[in-house]
Amino acid sequence: MLLQLGNPVITGFSYTGRANSYKTSTWSLGEKYIKEYNGWFLEQQTQFLLGRDNFHGFLNFMGHLSFQCDKLLGDKEMINFLQRERYDITILDAFNPCSFILAQKLGVRYVAFFPGTLNGPLSIALPSPVSYIPVFGSQLSDHMNLWARAKNLFYSVLAPVGQELVWSKFREVAERHLESGSPAGGLSKLHQEADLWAFNTDFSLEFPQPLMPYTVLVGGLLNKPAKPLEQDLELWISGFGEAGFIVVTLGSMVSSISVDPLLVEMMAGFSRITQGVLWRYDSQRWPPHLDRPPNLRLVDWLPINDLLGHKKARLFITHGGQNSLLQAVYHAVPVLGIPLFGDQFDNAVRAETKGLGLTISPTNITGGLLSSTIQTIIHDTKFKSSALTLSRIHRSHPVPPALRLVQWVEHILHSGGGTHLRPASLAQPWYQRYLLDLVLLFCVGLLGPIGLCWAMCRNRNSRESHKKTQ
Repeated sequence: MLLQLGNPVITGFSYTGRANSYKTSTWSLGEKYIKEYNGWFLEQQTQFLLGRDNFHGFLNFMGHLSFQCDKLLGDKEMINFLQRERYDITILDAFNPCSFILAQKLGVRYVAFFPGTLNGPLSIALPSPVSYIPVFGSQLSDHMNLWARAKNLFYSVLAPVGQELVWSKFREVAERHLESGSPAGGLSKLHQEADLWAFNTDFSLEFPQPLMPYTVLVGGLLNKPAKPLEQDLELWISGFGEAGFIVVTLGSMVSSISVDPLLVEMMAGFSRITQGVLWRYDSQRWPPHLDRPPNLRLVDWLPINDLLGHKKARLFITHGGQNSLLQAVYHAVPVLGIPLFGDQFDNAVRAETKGLGLTISPTNITGGLLSSTIQTIIHDTKFKSSALTLSRIHRSHPVPPALRLVQWVEHILHSGGGTHLRPASLAQPWYQRYLLDLVLLFCVGLLGPIGLCWAMCRNRNSRESHKKTQ
Protein backbone atom coordinates (compact mmCIF):
# COMPACT_ATOMS: atom_id res chain seq x y z
CA MET A 1 0.00 0.00 0.00
CA LEU A 2 1.05 3.55 -0.61
CA LEU A 3 0.08 6.86 0.98
CA GLN A 4 0.66 10.04 -0.96
CA LEU A 5 0.46 13.33 0.94
CA GLY A 6 -0.16 16.59 -0.82
CA ASN A 7 -1.37 20.09 -0.01
CA PRO A 8 -3.98 20.84 1.24
CA VAL A 9 -5.62 17.48 0.45
CA ILE A 10 -4.16 14.08 1.29
CA THR A 11 -4.81 11.10 -0.93
CA GLY A 12 -4.19 7.49 0.01
CA PHE A 13 -3.73 4.76 -2.58
CA SER A 14 -4.04 1.03 -1.97
CA TYR A 15 -2.80 -1.22 -4.76
CA THR A 16 -3.55 -4.94 -5.05
CA GLY A 17 -1.35 -5.67 -8.05
CA ARG A 18 -4.04 -5.55 -10.73
CA ALA A 19 -4.63 -2.80 -13.28
CA ASN A 20 -7.07 -0.11 -12.14
CA SER A 21 -7.14 -1.54 -8.62
CA TYR A 22 -6.30 1.65 -6.75
CA LYS A 23 -8.35 2.59 -3.73
CA THR A 24 -8.30 6.30 -2.91
CA SER A 25 -9.26 8.30 0.13
CA THR A 26 -9.12 12.08 0.50
CA TRP A 27 -9.39 14.68 3.25
CA SER A 28 -9.74 18.44 3.24
CA LEU A 29 -11.08 21.22 5.46
CA GLY A 30 -14.15 21.66 3.28
CA GLU A 31 -15.34 24.05 0.62
CA LYS A 32 -15.73 27.02 2.97
CA TYR A 33 -12.10 26.93 4.08
CA ILE A 34 -10.81 26.26 0.56
CA LYS A 35 -12.76 29.30 -0.66
CA GLU A 36 -11.29 31.46 2.10
CA TYR A 37 -7.80 30.12 1.44
CA ASN A 38 -8.09 30.75 -2.30
CA GLY A 39 -9.30 34.27 -1.58
CA TRP A 40 -6.21 34.89 0.54
CA PHE A 41 -3.96 33.55 -2.18
CA LEU A 42 -5.69 35.68 -4.80
CA GLU A 43 -4.63 38.72 -2.78
CA GLN A 44 -1.07 37.38 -2.76
CA GLN A 45 -1.11 37.14 -6.56
CA THR A 46 -1.32 40.91 -6.84
CA GLN A 47 1.71 41.23 -4.57
CA PHE A 48 3.65 38.72 -6.71
CA LEU A 49 2.80 40.61 -9.89
CA LEU A 50 4.00 43.84 -8.27
CA GLY A 51 7.32 42.20 -7.42
CA ARG A 52 6.60 41.93 -3.70
CA ASP A 53 7.46 38.30 -3.05
CA ASN A 54 9.28 38.07 0.28
CA PHE A 55 10.10 35.66 3.10
CA HIS A 56 7.41 37.13 5.35
CA GLY A 57 4.79 36.08 2.80
CA PHE A 58 6.34 32.62 2.65
CA LEU A 59 6.07 32.29 6.43
CA ASN A 60 2.40 33.33 6.24
CA PHE A 61 1.88 30.59 3.68
CA MET A 62 3.55 28.09 6.03
CA GLY A 63 1.22 29.33 8.77
CA HIS A 64 -1.74 28.28 6.62
CA LEU A 65 -0.20 24.84 6.10
CA SER A 66 0.37 24.54 9.84
CA PHE A 67 -3.29 25.35 10.53
CA GLN A 68 -4.37 22.70 8.00
CA CYS A 69 -1.97 20.23 9.60
CA ASP A 70 -3.35 20.76 13.08
CA LYS A 71 -6.92 20.17 11.86
CA LEU A 72 -5.92 17.02 9.98
CA LEU A 73 -4.01 15.46 12.88
CA GLY A 74 -6.86 16.36 15.22
CA ASP A 75 -9.38 14.46 13.06
CA LYS A 76 -9.40 11.19 15.04
CA GLU A 77 -11.71 9.46 12.59
CA MET A 78 -9.39 10.15 9.66
CA ILE A 79 -6.23 9.26 11.59
CA ASN A 80 -7.78 5.99 12.81
CA PHE A 81 -8.79 5.16 9.25
CA LEU A 82 -5.28 5.77 7.96
CA GLN A 83 -3.77 3.66 10.75
CA ARG A 84 -6.14 0.79 9.97
CA GLU A 85 -5.00 0.82 6.35
CA ARG A 86 -1.52 -0.26 7.48
CA TYR A 87 0.41 1.39 4.65
CA ASP A 88 3.73 -0.18 3.71
CA ILE A 89 5.40 3.07 2.70
CA THR A 90 4.53 6.73 2.26
CA ILE A 91 5.46 8.96 -0.65
CA LEU A 92 5.07 12.42 0.79
CA ASP A 93 5.20 16.00 -0.40
CA ALA A 94 8.52 17.07 1.09
CA PHE A 95 7.73 20.76 0.66
CA ASN A 96 4.99 20.53 3.30
CA PRO A 97 6.41 19.82 6.79
CA CYS A 98 3.02 18.42 7.79
CA SER A 99 3.67 15.42 5.55
CA PHE A 100 6.59 14.34 7.73
CA ILE A 101 4.61 14.86 10.94
CA LEU A 102 1.72 12.76 9.62
CA ALA A 103 4.06 9.96 8.54
CA GLN A 104 5.57 9.97 12.03
CA LYS A 105 2.08 9.90 13.55
CA LEU A 106 1.18 6.83 11.46
CA GLY A 107 4.52 5.15 12.16
CA VAL A 108 5.14 4.52 8.45
CA ARG A 109 8.45 4.65 6.61
CA TYR A 110 8.52 7.36 4.00
CA VAL A 111 10.03 8.47 0.71
CA ALA A 112 10.30 12.26 0.42
CA PHE A 113 9.32 13.64 -2.97
CA PHE A 114 10.52 17.21 -3.38
CA PRO A 115 8.73 19.07 -6.20
CA GLY A 116 11.64 21.34 -7.11
CA THR A 117 15.38 21.50 -7.56
CA LEU A 118 18.11 19.87 -5.48
CA ASN A 119 18.80 22.86 -3.27
CA GLY A 120 15.30 24.18 -2.82
CA PRO A 121 13.85 25.44 0.47
CA LEU A 122 13.13 22.80 3.10
CA SER A 123 14.94 20.02 1.20
CA ILE A 124 17.61 17.84 2.75
CA ALA A 125 21.16 19.22 2.80
CA LEU A 126 23.39 17.82 0.08
CA PRO A 127 27.15 18.33 -0.41
CA SER A 128 26.93 21.82 -1.88
CA PRO A 129 30.20 23.79 -2.09
CA VAL A 130 29.18 27.45 -2.09
CA SER A 131 31.89 28.18 -4.65
CA TYR A 132 29.81 26.70 -7.49
CA ILE A 133 26.44 25.48 -6.14
CA PRO A 134 23.94 28.37 -5.78
CA VAL A 135 21.93 28.46 -2.57
CA PHE A 136 18.16 28.70 -2.86
CA GLY A 137 16.98 32.27 -3.37
CA SER A 138 20.37 33.59 -4.45
CA GLN A 139 19.35 33.73 -8.15
CA LEU A 140 22.89 32.78 -9.11
CA SER A 141 24.27 30.40 -11.71
CA ASP A 142 27.00 27.83 -11.14
CA HIS A 143 29.63 30.23 -12.56
CA MET A 144 30.25 32.88 -9.90
CA ASN A 145 32.71 35.73 -9.60
CA LEU A 146 34.09 36.93 -6.26
CA TRP A 147 31.04 39.00 -5.31
CA ALA A 148 28.63 36.28 -6.39
CA ARG A 149 30.43 33.76 -4.17
CA ALA A 150 30.24 36.23 -1.29
CA LYS A 151 26.49 36.57 -1.86
CA ASN A 152 26.14 32.79 -2.03
CA LEU A 153 28.04 32.39 1.25
CA PHE A 154 25.75 34.92 2.90
CA TYR A 155 22.66 33.03 1.72
CA SER A 156 24.14 29.73 2.92
CA VAL A 157 24.42 31.21 6.43
CA LEU A 158 20.80 32.40 6.32
CA ALA A 159 19.39 29.10 4.99
CA PRO A 160 19.32 27.16 8.30
CA VAL A 161 17.89 30.23 10.04
CA GLY A 162 15.06 30.32 7.52
CA GLN A 163 14.37 26.62 7.94
CA GLU A 164 14.19 27.03 11.72
CA LEU A 165 11.69 29.88 11.30
CA VAL A 166 9.55 27.63 9.12
CA TRP A 167 9.72 24.81 11.66
CA SER A 168 8.61 27.24 14.37
CA LYS A 169 5.24 27.31 12.61
CA PHE A 170 4.89 23.53 13.04
CA ARG A 171 6.65 22.86 16.35
CA GLU A 172 3.53 23.21 18.50
CA VAL A 173 1.57 21.01 16.09
CA ALA A 174 4.20 18.27 16.39
CA GLU A 175 4.25 18.58 20.19
CA ARG A 176 0.47 18.26 20.37
CA HIS A 177 0.04 15.29 18.08
CA LEU A 178 3.21 13.17 18.29
CA GLU A 179 3.61 10.90 21.30
CA SER A 180 7.33 11.68 21.44
CA GLY A 181 6.66 15.40 21.01
CA SER A 182 8.53 17.68 18.67
CA PRO A 183 11.64 15.83 17.46
CA ALA A 184 15.01 17.09 18.68
CA GLY A 185 16.59 18.62 15.63
CA GLY A 186 13.23 19.73 14.25
CA LEU A 187 12.61 19.55 10.54
CA SER A 188 16.18 18.46 9.78
CA LYS A 189 15.66 15.35 11.92
CA LEU A 190 12.46 14.47 10.06
CA HIS A 191 14.26 14.96 6.76
CA GLN A 192 17.09 12.66 7.79
CA GLU A 193 14.72 9.81 8.59
CA ALA A 194 13.44 9.57 5.00
CA ASP A 195 14.45 6.30 3.33
CA LEU A 196 14.85 8.09 0.00
CA TRP A 197 14.68 11.58 -1.46
CA ALA A 198 13.24 11.91 -4.98
CA PHE A 199 13.71 15.30 -6.64
CA ASN A 200 11.59 16.63 -9.47
CA THR A 201 14.58 17.74 -11.49
CA ASP A 202 16.96 16.55 -14.18
CA PHE A 203 20.51 17.43 -15.18
CA SER A 204 19.25 18.78 -18.48
CA LEU A 205 18.18 21.79 -16.38
CA GLU A 206 19.94 21.27 -13.06
CA PHE A 207 23.47 22.51 -12.40
CA PRO A 208 25.84 19.53 -11.91
CA GLN A 209 26.63 18.83 -8.28
CA PRO A 210 27.48 15.94 -5.92
CA LEU A 211 24.66 13.62 -4.94
CA MET A 212 24.21 11.14 -2.10
CA PRO A 213 23.10 7.48 -2.29
CA TYR A 214 19.66 8.40 -0.88
CA THR A 215 18.87 10.85 -3.72
CA VAL A 216 17.29 10.08 -7.08
CA LEU A 217 16.32 12.56 -9.81
CA VAL A 218 12.91 11.93 -11.39
CA GLY A 219 12.24 15.21 -13.19
CA GLY A 220 9.84 14.93 -16.12
CA LEU A 221 7.12 12.75 -14.61
CA LEU A 222 4.47 14.71 -16.55
CA ASN A 223 6.28 14.53 -19.88
CA LYS A 224 4.90 12.33 -22.63
CA PRO A 225 4.44 12.37 -26.42
CA ALA A 226 1.88 14.92 -27.59
CA LYS A 227 -1.61 13.89 -28.63
CA PRO A 228 -3.55 15.52 -31.49
CA LEU A 229 -5.39 18.70 -30.50
CA GLU A 230 -9.14 19.20 -30.72
CA GLN A 231 -10.28 20.29 -34.17
CA ASP A 232 -11.37 23.76 -33.02
CA LEU A 233 -7.95 24.48 -31.53
CA GLU A 234 -6.13 23.01 -34.52
CA LEU A 235 -8.09 25.23 -36.91
CA TRP A 236 -7.26 28.30 -34.83
CA ILE A 237 -3.54 27.47 -34.91
CA SER A 238 -3.54 26.83 -38.65
CA GLY A 239 -4.85 30.35 -39.19
CA PHE A 240 -1.42 31.76 -38.29
CA GLY A 241 0.45 29.72 -40.88
CA GLU A 242 4.20 29.29 -40.43
CA ALA A 243 4.33 32.09 -37.87
CA GLY A 244 3.03 29.52 -35.41
CA PHE A 245 1.71 30.19 -31.93
CA ILE A 246 2.82 30.97 -28.37
CA VAL A 247 1.60 29.27 -25.21
CA VAL A 248 1.16 31.48 -22.14
CA THR A 249 0.50 30.25 -18.60
CA LEU A 250 1.60 31.69 -15.29
CA GLY A 251 0.84 28.52 -13.37
CA SER A 252 -2.15 26.83 -11.80
CA MET A 253 -2.11 29.15 -8.77
CA VAL A 254 -2.18 32.35 -10.85
CA SER A 255 -5.31 31.99 -12.97
CA SER A 256 -5.55 35.65 -13.85
CA ILE A 257 -3.70 38.95 -13.61
CA SER A 258 -5.32 41.52 -11.37
CA VAL A 259 -2.96 44.40 -12.14
CA ASP A 260 -4.51 46.44 -14.97
CA PRO A 261 -1.34 48.36 -16.00
CA LEU A 262 0.49 45.06 -16.47
CA LEU A 263 -2.36 43.68 -18.59
CA VAL A 264 -2.31 46.81 -20.74
CA GLU A 265 1.40 46.39 -21.45
CA MET A 266 1.04 42.68 -22.20
CA MET A 267 -1.80 43.35 -24.63
CA ALA A 268 0.35 45.98 -26.33
CA GLY A 269 3.19 43.49 -26.64
CA PHE A 270 1.04 40.67 -28.01
CA SER A 271 -0.62 42.97 -30.56
CA ARG A 272 2.79 43.64 -32.17
CA ILE A 273 3.66 40.04 -33.02
CA THR A 274 2.44 37.82 -35.85
CA GLN A 275 2.12 34.62 -33.80
CA GLY A 276 -1.11 33.46 -32.25
CA VAL A 277 -1.19 33.65 -28.45
CA LEU A 278 -2.96 30.99 -26.38
CA TRP A 279 -3.27 32.14 -22.77
CA ARG A 280 -4.60 30.13 -19.84
CA TYR A 281 -6.66 32.79 -18.12
CA ASP A 282 -9.91 32.87 -16.16
CA SER A 283 -11.96 34.75 -18.74
CA GLN A 284 -14.57 35.75 -16.14
CA ARG A 285 -11.91 37.86 -14.44
CA TRP A 286 -10.92 39.71 -17.60
CA PRO A 287 -11.39 43.50 -17.18
CA PRO A 288 -14.38 44.42 -19.38
CA HIS A 289 -12.86 47.78 -20.34
CA LEU A 290 -9.75 46.19 -21.83
CA ASP A 291 -9.78 45.12 -25.49
CA ARG A 292 -7.97 42.00 -26.61
CA PRO A 293 -5.88 41.85 -29.80
CA PRO A 294 -7.25 39.50 -32.52
CA ASN A 295 -4.29 37.09 -32.21
CA LEU A 296 -5.01 36.41 -28.52
CA ARG A 297 -7.24 33.60 -27.32
CA LEU A 298 -8.09 33.11 -23.65
CA VAL A 299 -8.96 29.62 -22.40
CA ASP A 300 -9.77 28.31 -18.93
CA TRP A 301 -7.59 25.24 -19.42
CA LEU A 302 -4.73 24.30 -21.75
CA PRO A 303 -3.41 20.86 -22.74
CA ILE A 304 0.13 22.12 -22.14
CA ASN A 305 1.90 18.89 -23.06
CA ASP A 306 0.02 18.51 -26.35
CA LEU A 307 0.45 22.18 -27.26
CA LEU A 308 4.20 22.20 -26.60
CA GLY A 309 4.53 19.04 -28.66
CA HIS A 310 2.80 20.70 -31.64
CA LYS A 311 5.08 21.36 -34.61
CA LYS A 312 4.02 25.03 -34.75
CA ALA A 313 4.71 25.84 -31.09
CA ARG A 314 7.28 28.66 -31.20
CA LEU A 315 7.56 29.84 -27.60
CA PHE A 316 6.37 29.07 -24.08
CA ILE A 317 5.79 32.08 -21.80
CA THR A 318 5.83 30.66 -18.29
CA HIS A 319 6.16 31.64 -14.65
CA GLY A 320 9.08 29.24 -14.39
CA GLY A 321 7.50 26.39 -12.46
CA GLN A 322 9.64 23.26 -12.44
CA ASN A 323 7.11 21.08 -14.28
CA SER A 324 6.53 23.75 -16.93
CA LEU A 325 10.25 24.10 -17.66
CA LEU A 326 10.75 20.35 -17.83
CA GLN A 327 7.88 20.06 -20.31
CA ALA A 328 9.48 22.79 -22.43
CA VAL A 329 12.77 20.89 -22.34
CA TYR A 330 11.09 17.61 -23.29
CA HIS A 331 9.42 19.17 -26.34
CA ALA A 332 12.39 21.45 -27.19
CA VAL A 333 10.40 24.70 -26.99
CA PRO A 334 12.27 27.90 -25.98
CA VAL A 335 10.86 29.82 -23.02
CA LEU A 336 10.31 33.37 -21.86
CA GLY A 337 10.29 33.30 -18.08
CA ILE A 338 8.18 35.70 -15.99
CA PRO A 339 8.96 34.48 -12.44
CA LEU A 340 6.55 35.55 -9.72
CA PHE A 341 7.39 33.85 -6.41
CA GLY A 342 9.23 31.08 -4.62
CA ASP A 343 11.64 28.91 -6.57
CA GLN A 344 10.58 30.40 -9.92
CA PHE A 345 13.35 33.02 -9.83
CA ASP A 346 16.07 30.39 -9.39
CA ASN A 347 14.41 28.16 -11.99
CA ALA A 348 14.44 31.01 -14.50
CA VAL A 349 18.16 31.56 -13.88
CA ARG A 350 18.81 27.88 -14.63
CA ALA A 351 16.79 28.02 -17.84
CA GLU A 352 18.54 31.19 -19.00
CA THR A 353 21.99 29.85 -18.10
CA LYS A 354 21.30 26.68 -20.09
CA GLY A 355 20.33 28.78 -23.12
CA LEU A 356 16.67 27.75 -23.08
CA GLY A 357 15.39 31.32 -23.19
CA LEU A 358 15.26 34.72 -21.51
CA THR A 359 13.63 36.24 -18.42
CA ILE A 360 11.62 39.41 -17.76
CA SER A 361 10.52 40.62 -14.34
CA PRO A 362 6.77 41.39 -14.25
CA THR A 363 7.60 44.84 -12.87
CA ASN A 364 9.72 45.62 -15.97
CA ILE A 365 7.26 44.50 -18.64
CA THR A 366 6.35 47.04 -21.31
CA GLY A 367 4.69 46.39 -24.64
CA GLY A 368 7.90 47.13 -26.52
CA LEU A 369 10.13 45.01 -24.29
CA LEU A 370 7.73 42.08 -24.36
CA SER A 371 7.34 42.03 -28.15
CA SER A 372 11.06 42.53 -28.83
CA THR A 373 12.04 39.78 -26.40
CA ILE A 374 9.53 37.39 -27.96
CA GLN A 375 10.91 38.09 -31.44
CA THR A 376 14.49 37.70 -30.21
CA ILE A 377 13.83 34.25 -28.77
CA ILE A 378 11.85 33.07 -31.79
CA HIS A 379 14.19 34.35 -34.50
CA ASP A 380 17.58 33.81 -32.84
CA THR A 381 18.32 30.17 -33.68
CA LYS A 382 20.60 29.69 -30.66
CA PHE A 383 17.59 29.35 -28.34
CA LYS A 384 15.94 26.63 -30.42
CA SER A 385 19.31 24.92 -30.82
CA SER A 386 19.84 24.90 -27.05
CA ALA A 387 16.30 23.62 -26.51
CA LEU A 388 16.96 20.73 -28.91
CA THR A 389 20.21 19.89 -27.11
CA LEU A 390 18.56 19.91 -23.69
CA SER A 391 15.69 17.80 -25.02
CA ARG A 392 18.13 15.24 -26.38
CA ILE A 393 19.90 15.06 -23.01
CA HIS A 394 16.61 14.70 -21.15
CA ARG A 395 15.11 12.07 -23.45
CA SER A 396 18.25 9.95 -23.71
CA HIS A 397 18.28 8.93 -20.05
CA PRO A 398 18.32 5.09 -20.03
CA VAL A 399 15.40 4.84 -17.56
CA PRO A 400 12.26 7.04 -17.84
CA PRO A 401 11.56 9.14 -14.70
CA ALA A 402 8.34 7.35 -13.70
CA LEU A 403 9.95 3.92 -13.94
CA ARG A 404 13.02 5.26 -12.12
CA LEU A 405 10.86 6.32 -9.17
CA VAL A 406 8.94 3.05 -9.10
CA GLN A 407 12.12 0.98 -9.15
CA TRP A 408 13.64 2.92 -6.28
CA VAL A 409 10.49 2.69 -4.15
CA GLU A 410 10.42 -1.07 -4.77
CA HIS A 411 14.10 -1.26 -3.81
CA ILE A 412 13.33 0.46 -0.50
CA LEU A 413 10.44 -1.93 0.16
CA HIS A 414 12.38 -5.08 -0.75
CA SER A 415 15.52 -4.10 1.15
CA GLY A 416 13.69 -3.29 4.36
CA GLY A 417 14.32 0.45 4.30
CA GLY A 418 16.95 2.96 3.21
CA THR A 419 19.34 2.69 6.15
CA HIS A 420 22.07 1.38 3.85
CA LEU A 421 21.81 4.59 1.79
CA ARG A 422 22.24 7.06 4.64
CA PRO A 423 25.82 8.12 5.45
CA ALA A 424 27.02 8.58 9.01
CA SER A 425 27.26 12.33 8.41
CA LEU A 426 23.48 12.66 8.82
CA ALA A 427 23.81 11.59 12.47
CA GLN A 428 26.79 13.80 13.22
CA PRO A 429 26.46 17.14 15.00
CA TRP A 430 27.05 20.04 12.64
CA TYR A 431 30.39 20.94 14.23
CA GLN A 432 31.70 17.41 13.63
CA ARG A 433 30.42 17.35 10.07
CA TYR A 434 32.43 20.47 9.26
CA LEU A 435 35.43 19.34 11.37
CA LEU A 436 35.15 22.40 13.59
CA ASP A 437 36.05 20.35 16.68
CA LEU A 438 39.21 19.23 14.88
CA VAL A 439 40.01 22.80 13.87
CA LEU A 440 39.58 23.84 17.50
CA LEU A 441 41.91 21.06 18.62
CA PHE A 442 44.55 22.12 16.10
CA CYS A 443 44.24 25.72 17.19
CA VAL A 444 44.68 24.78 20.84
CA GLY A 445 47.57 22.47 19.98
CA LEU A 446 49.28 25.12 17.87
CA LEU A 447 48.48 28.28 19.76
CA GLY A 448 48.88 26.72 23.22
CA PRO A 449 52.68 26.31 23.06
CA ILE A 450 53.05 29.69 21.36
CA GLY A 451 51.02 31.35 24.11
CA LEU A 452 53.03 29.54 26.81
CA CYS A 453 56.33 30.67 25.28
CA TRP A 454 55.04 34.23 25.01
CA ALA A 455 53.95 34.22 28.65
CA MET A 456 57.32 32.82 29.81
CA CYS A 457 59.27 35.40 27.79
CA ARG A 458 57.09 38.21 29.11
CA ASN A 459 57.58 37.03 32.66
CA ARG A 460 61.34 36.81 32.16
CA ASN A 461 61.50 40.31 30.69
CA SER A 462 59.45 41.59 33.60
CA ARG A 463 61.87 40.11 36.13
CA GLU A 464 64.90 41.56 34.33
CA SER A 465 63.26 44.98 34.19
CA HIS A 466 62.47 44.75 37.87
CA LYS A 467 66.14 43.95 38.71
CA LYS A 468 67.38 46.97 36.73
CA THR A 469 65.08 49.31 38.60
CA GLN A 470 66.53 48.09 41.87
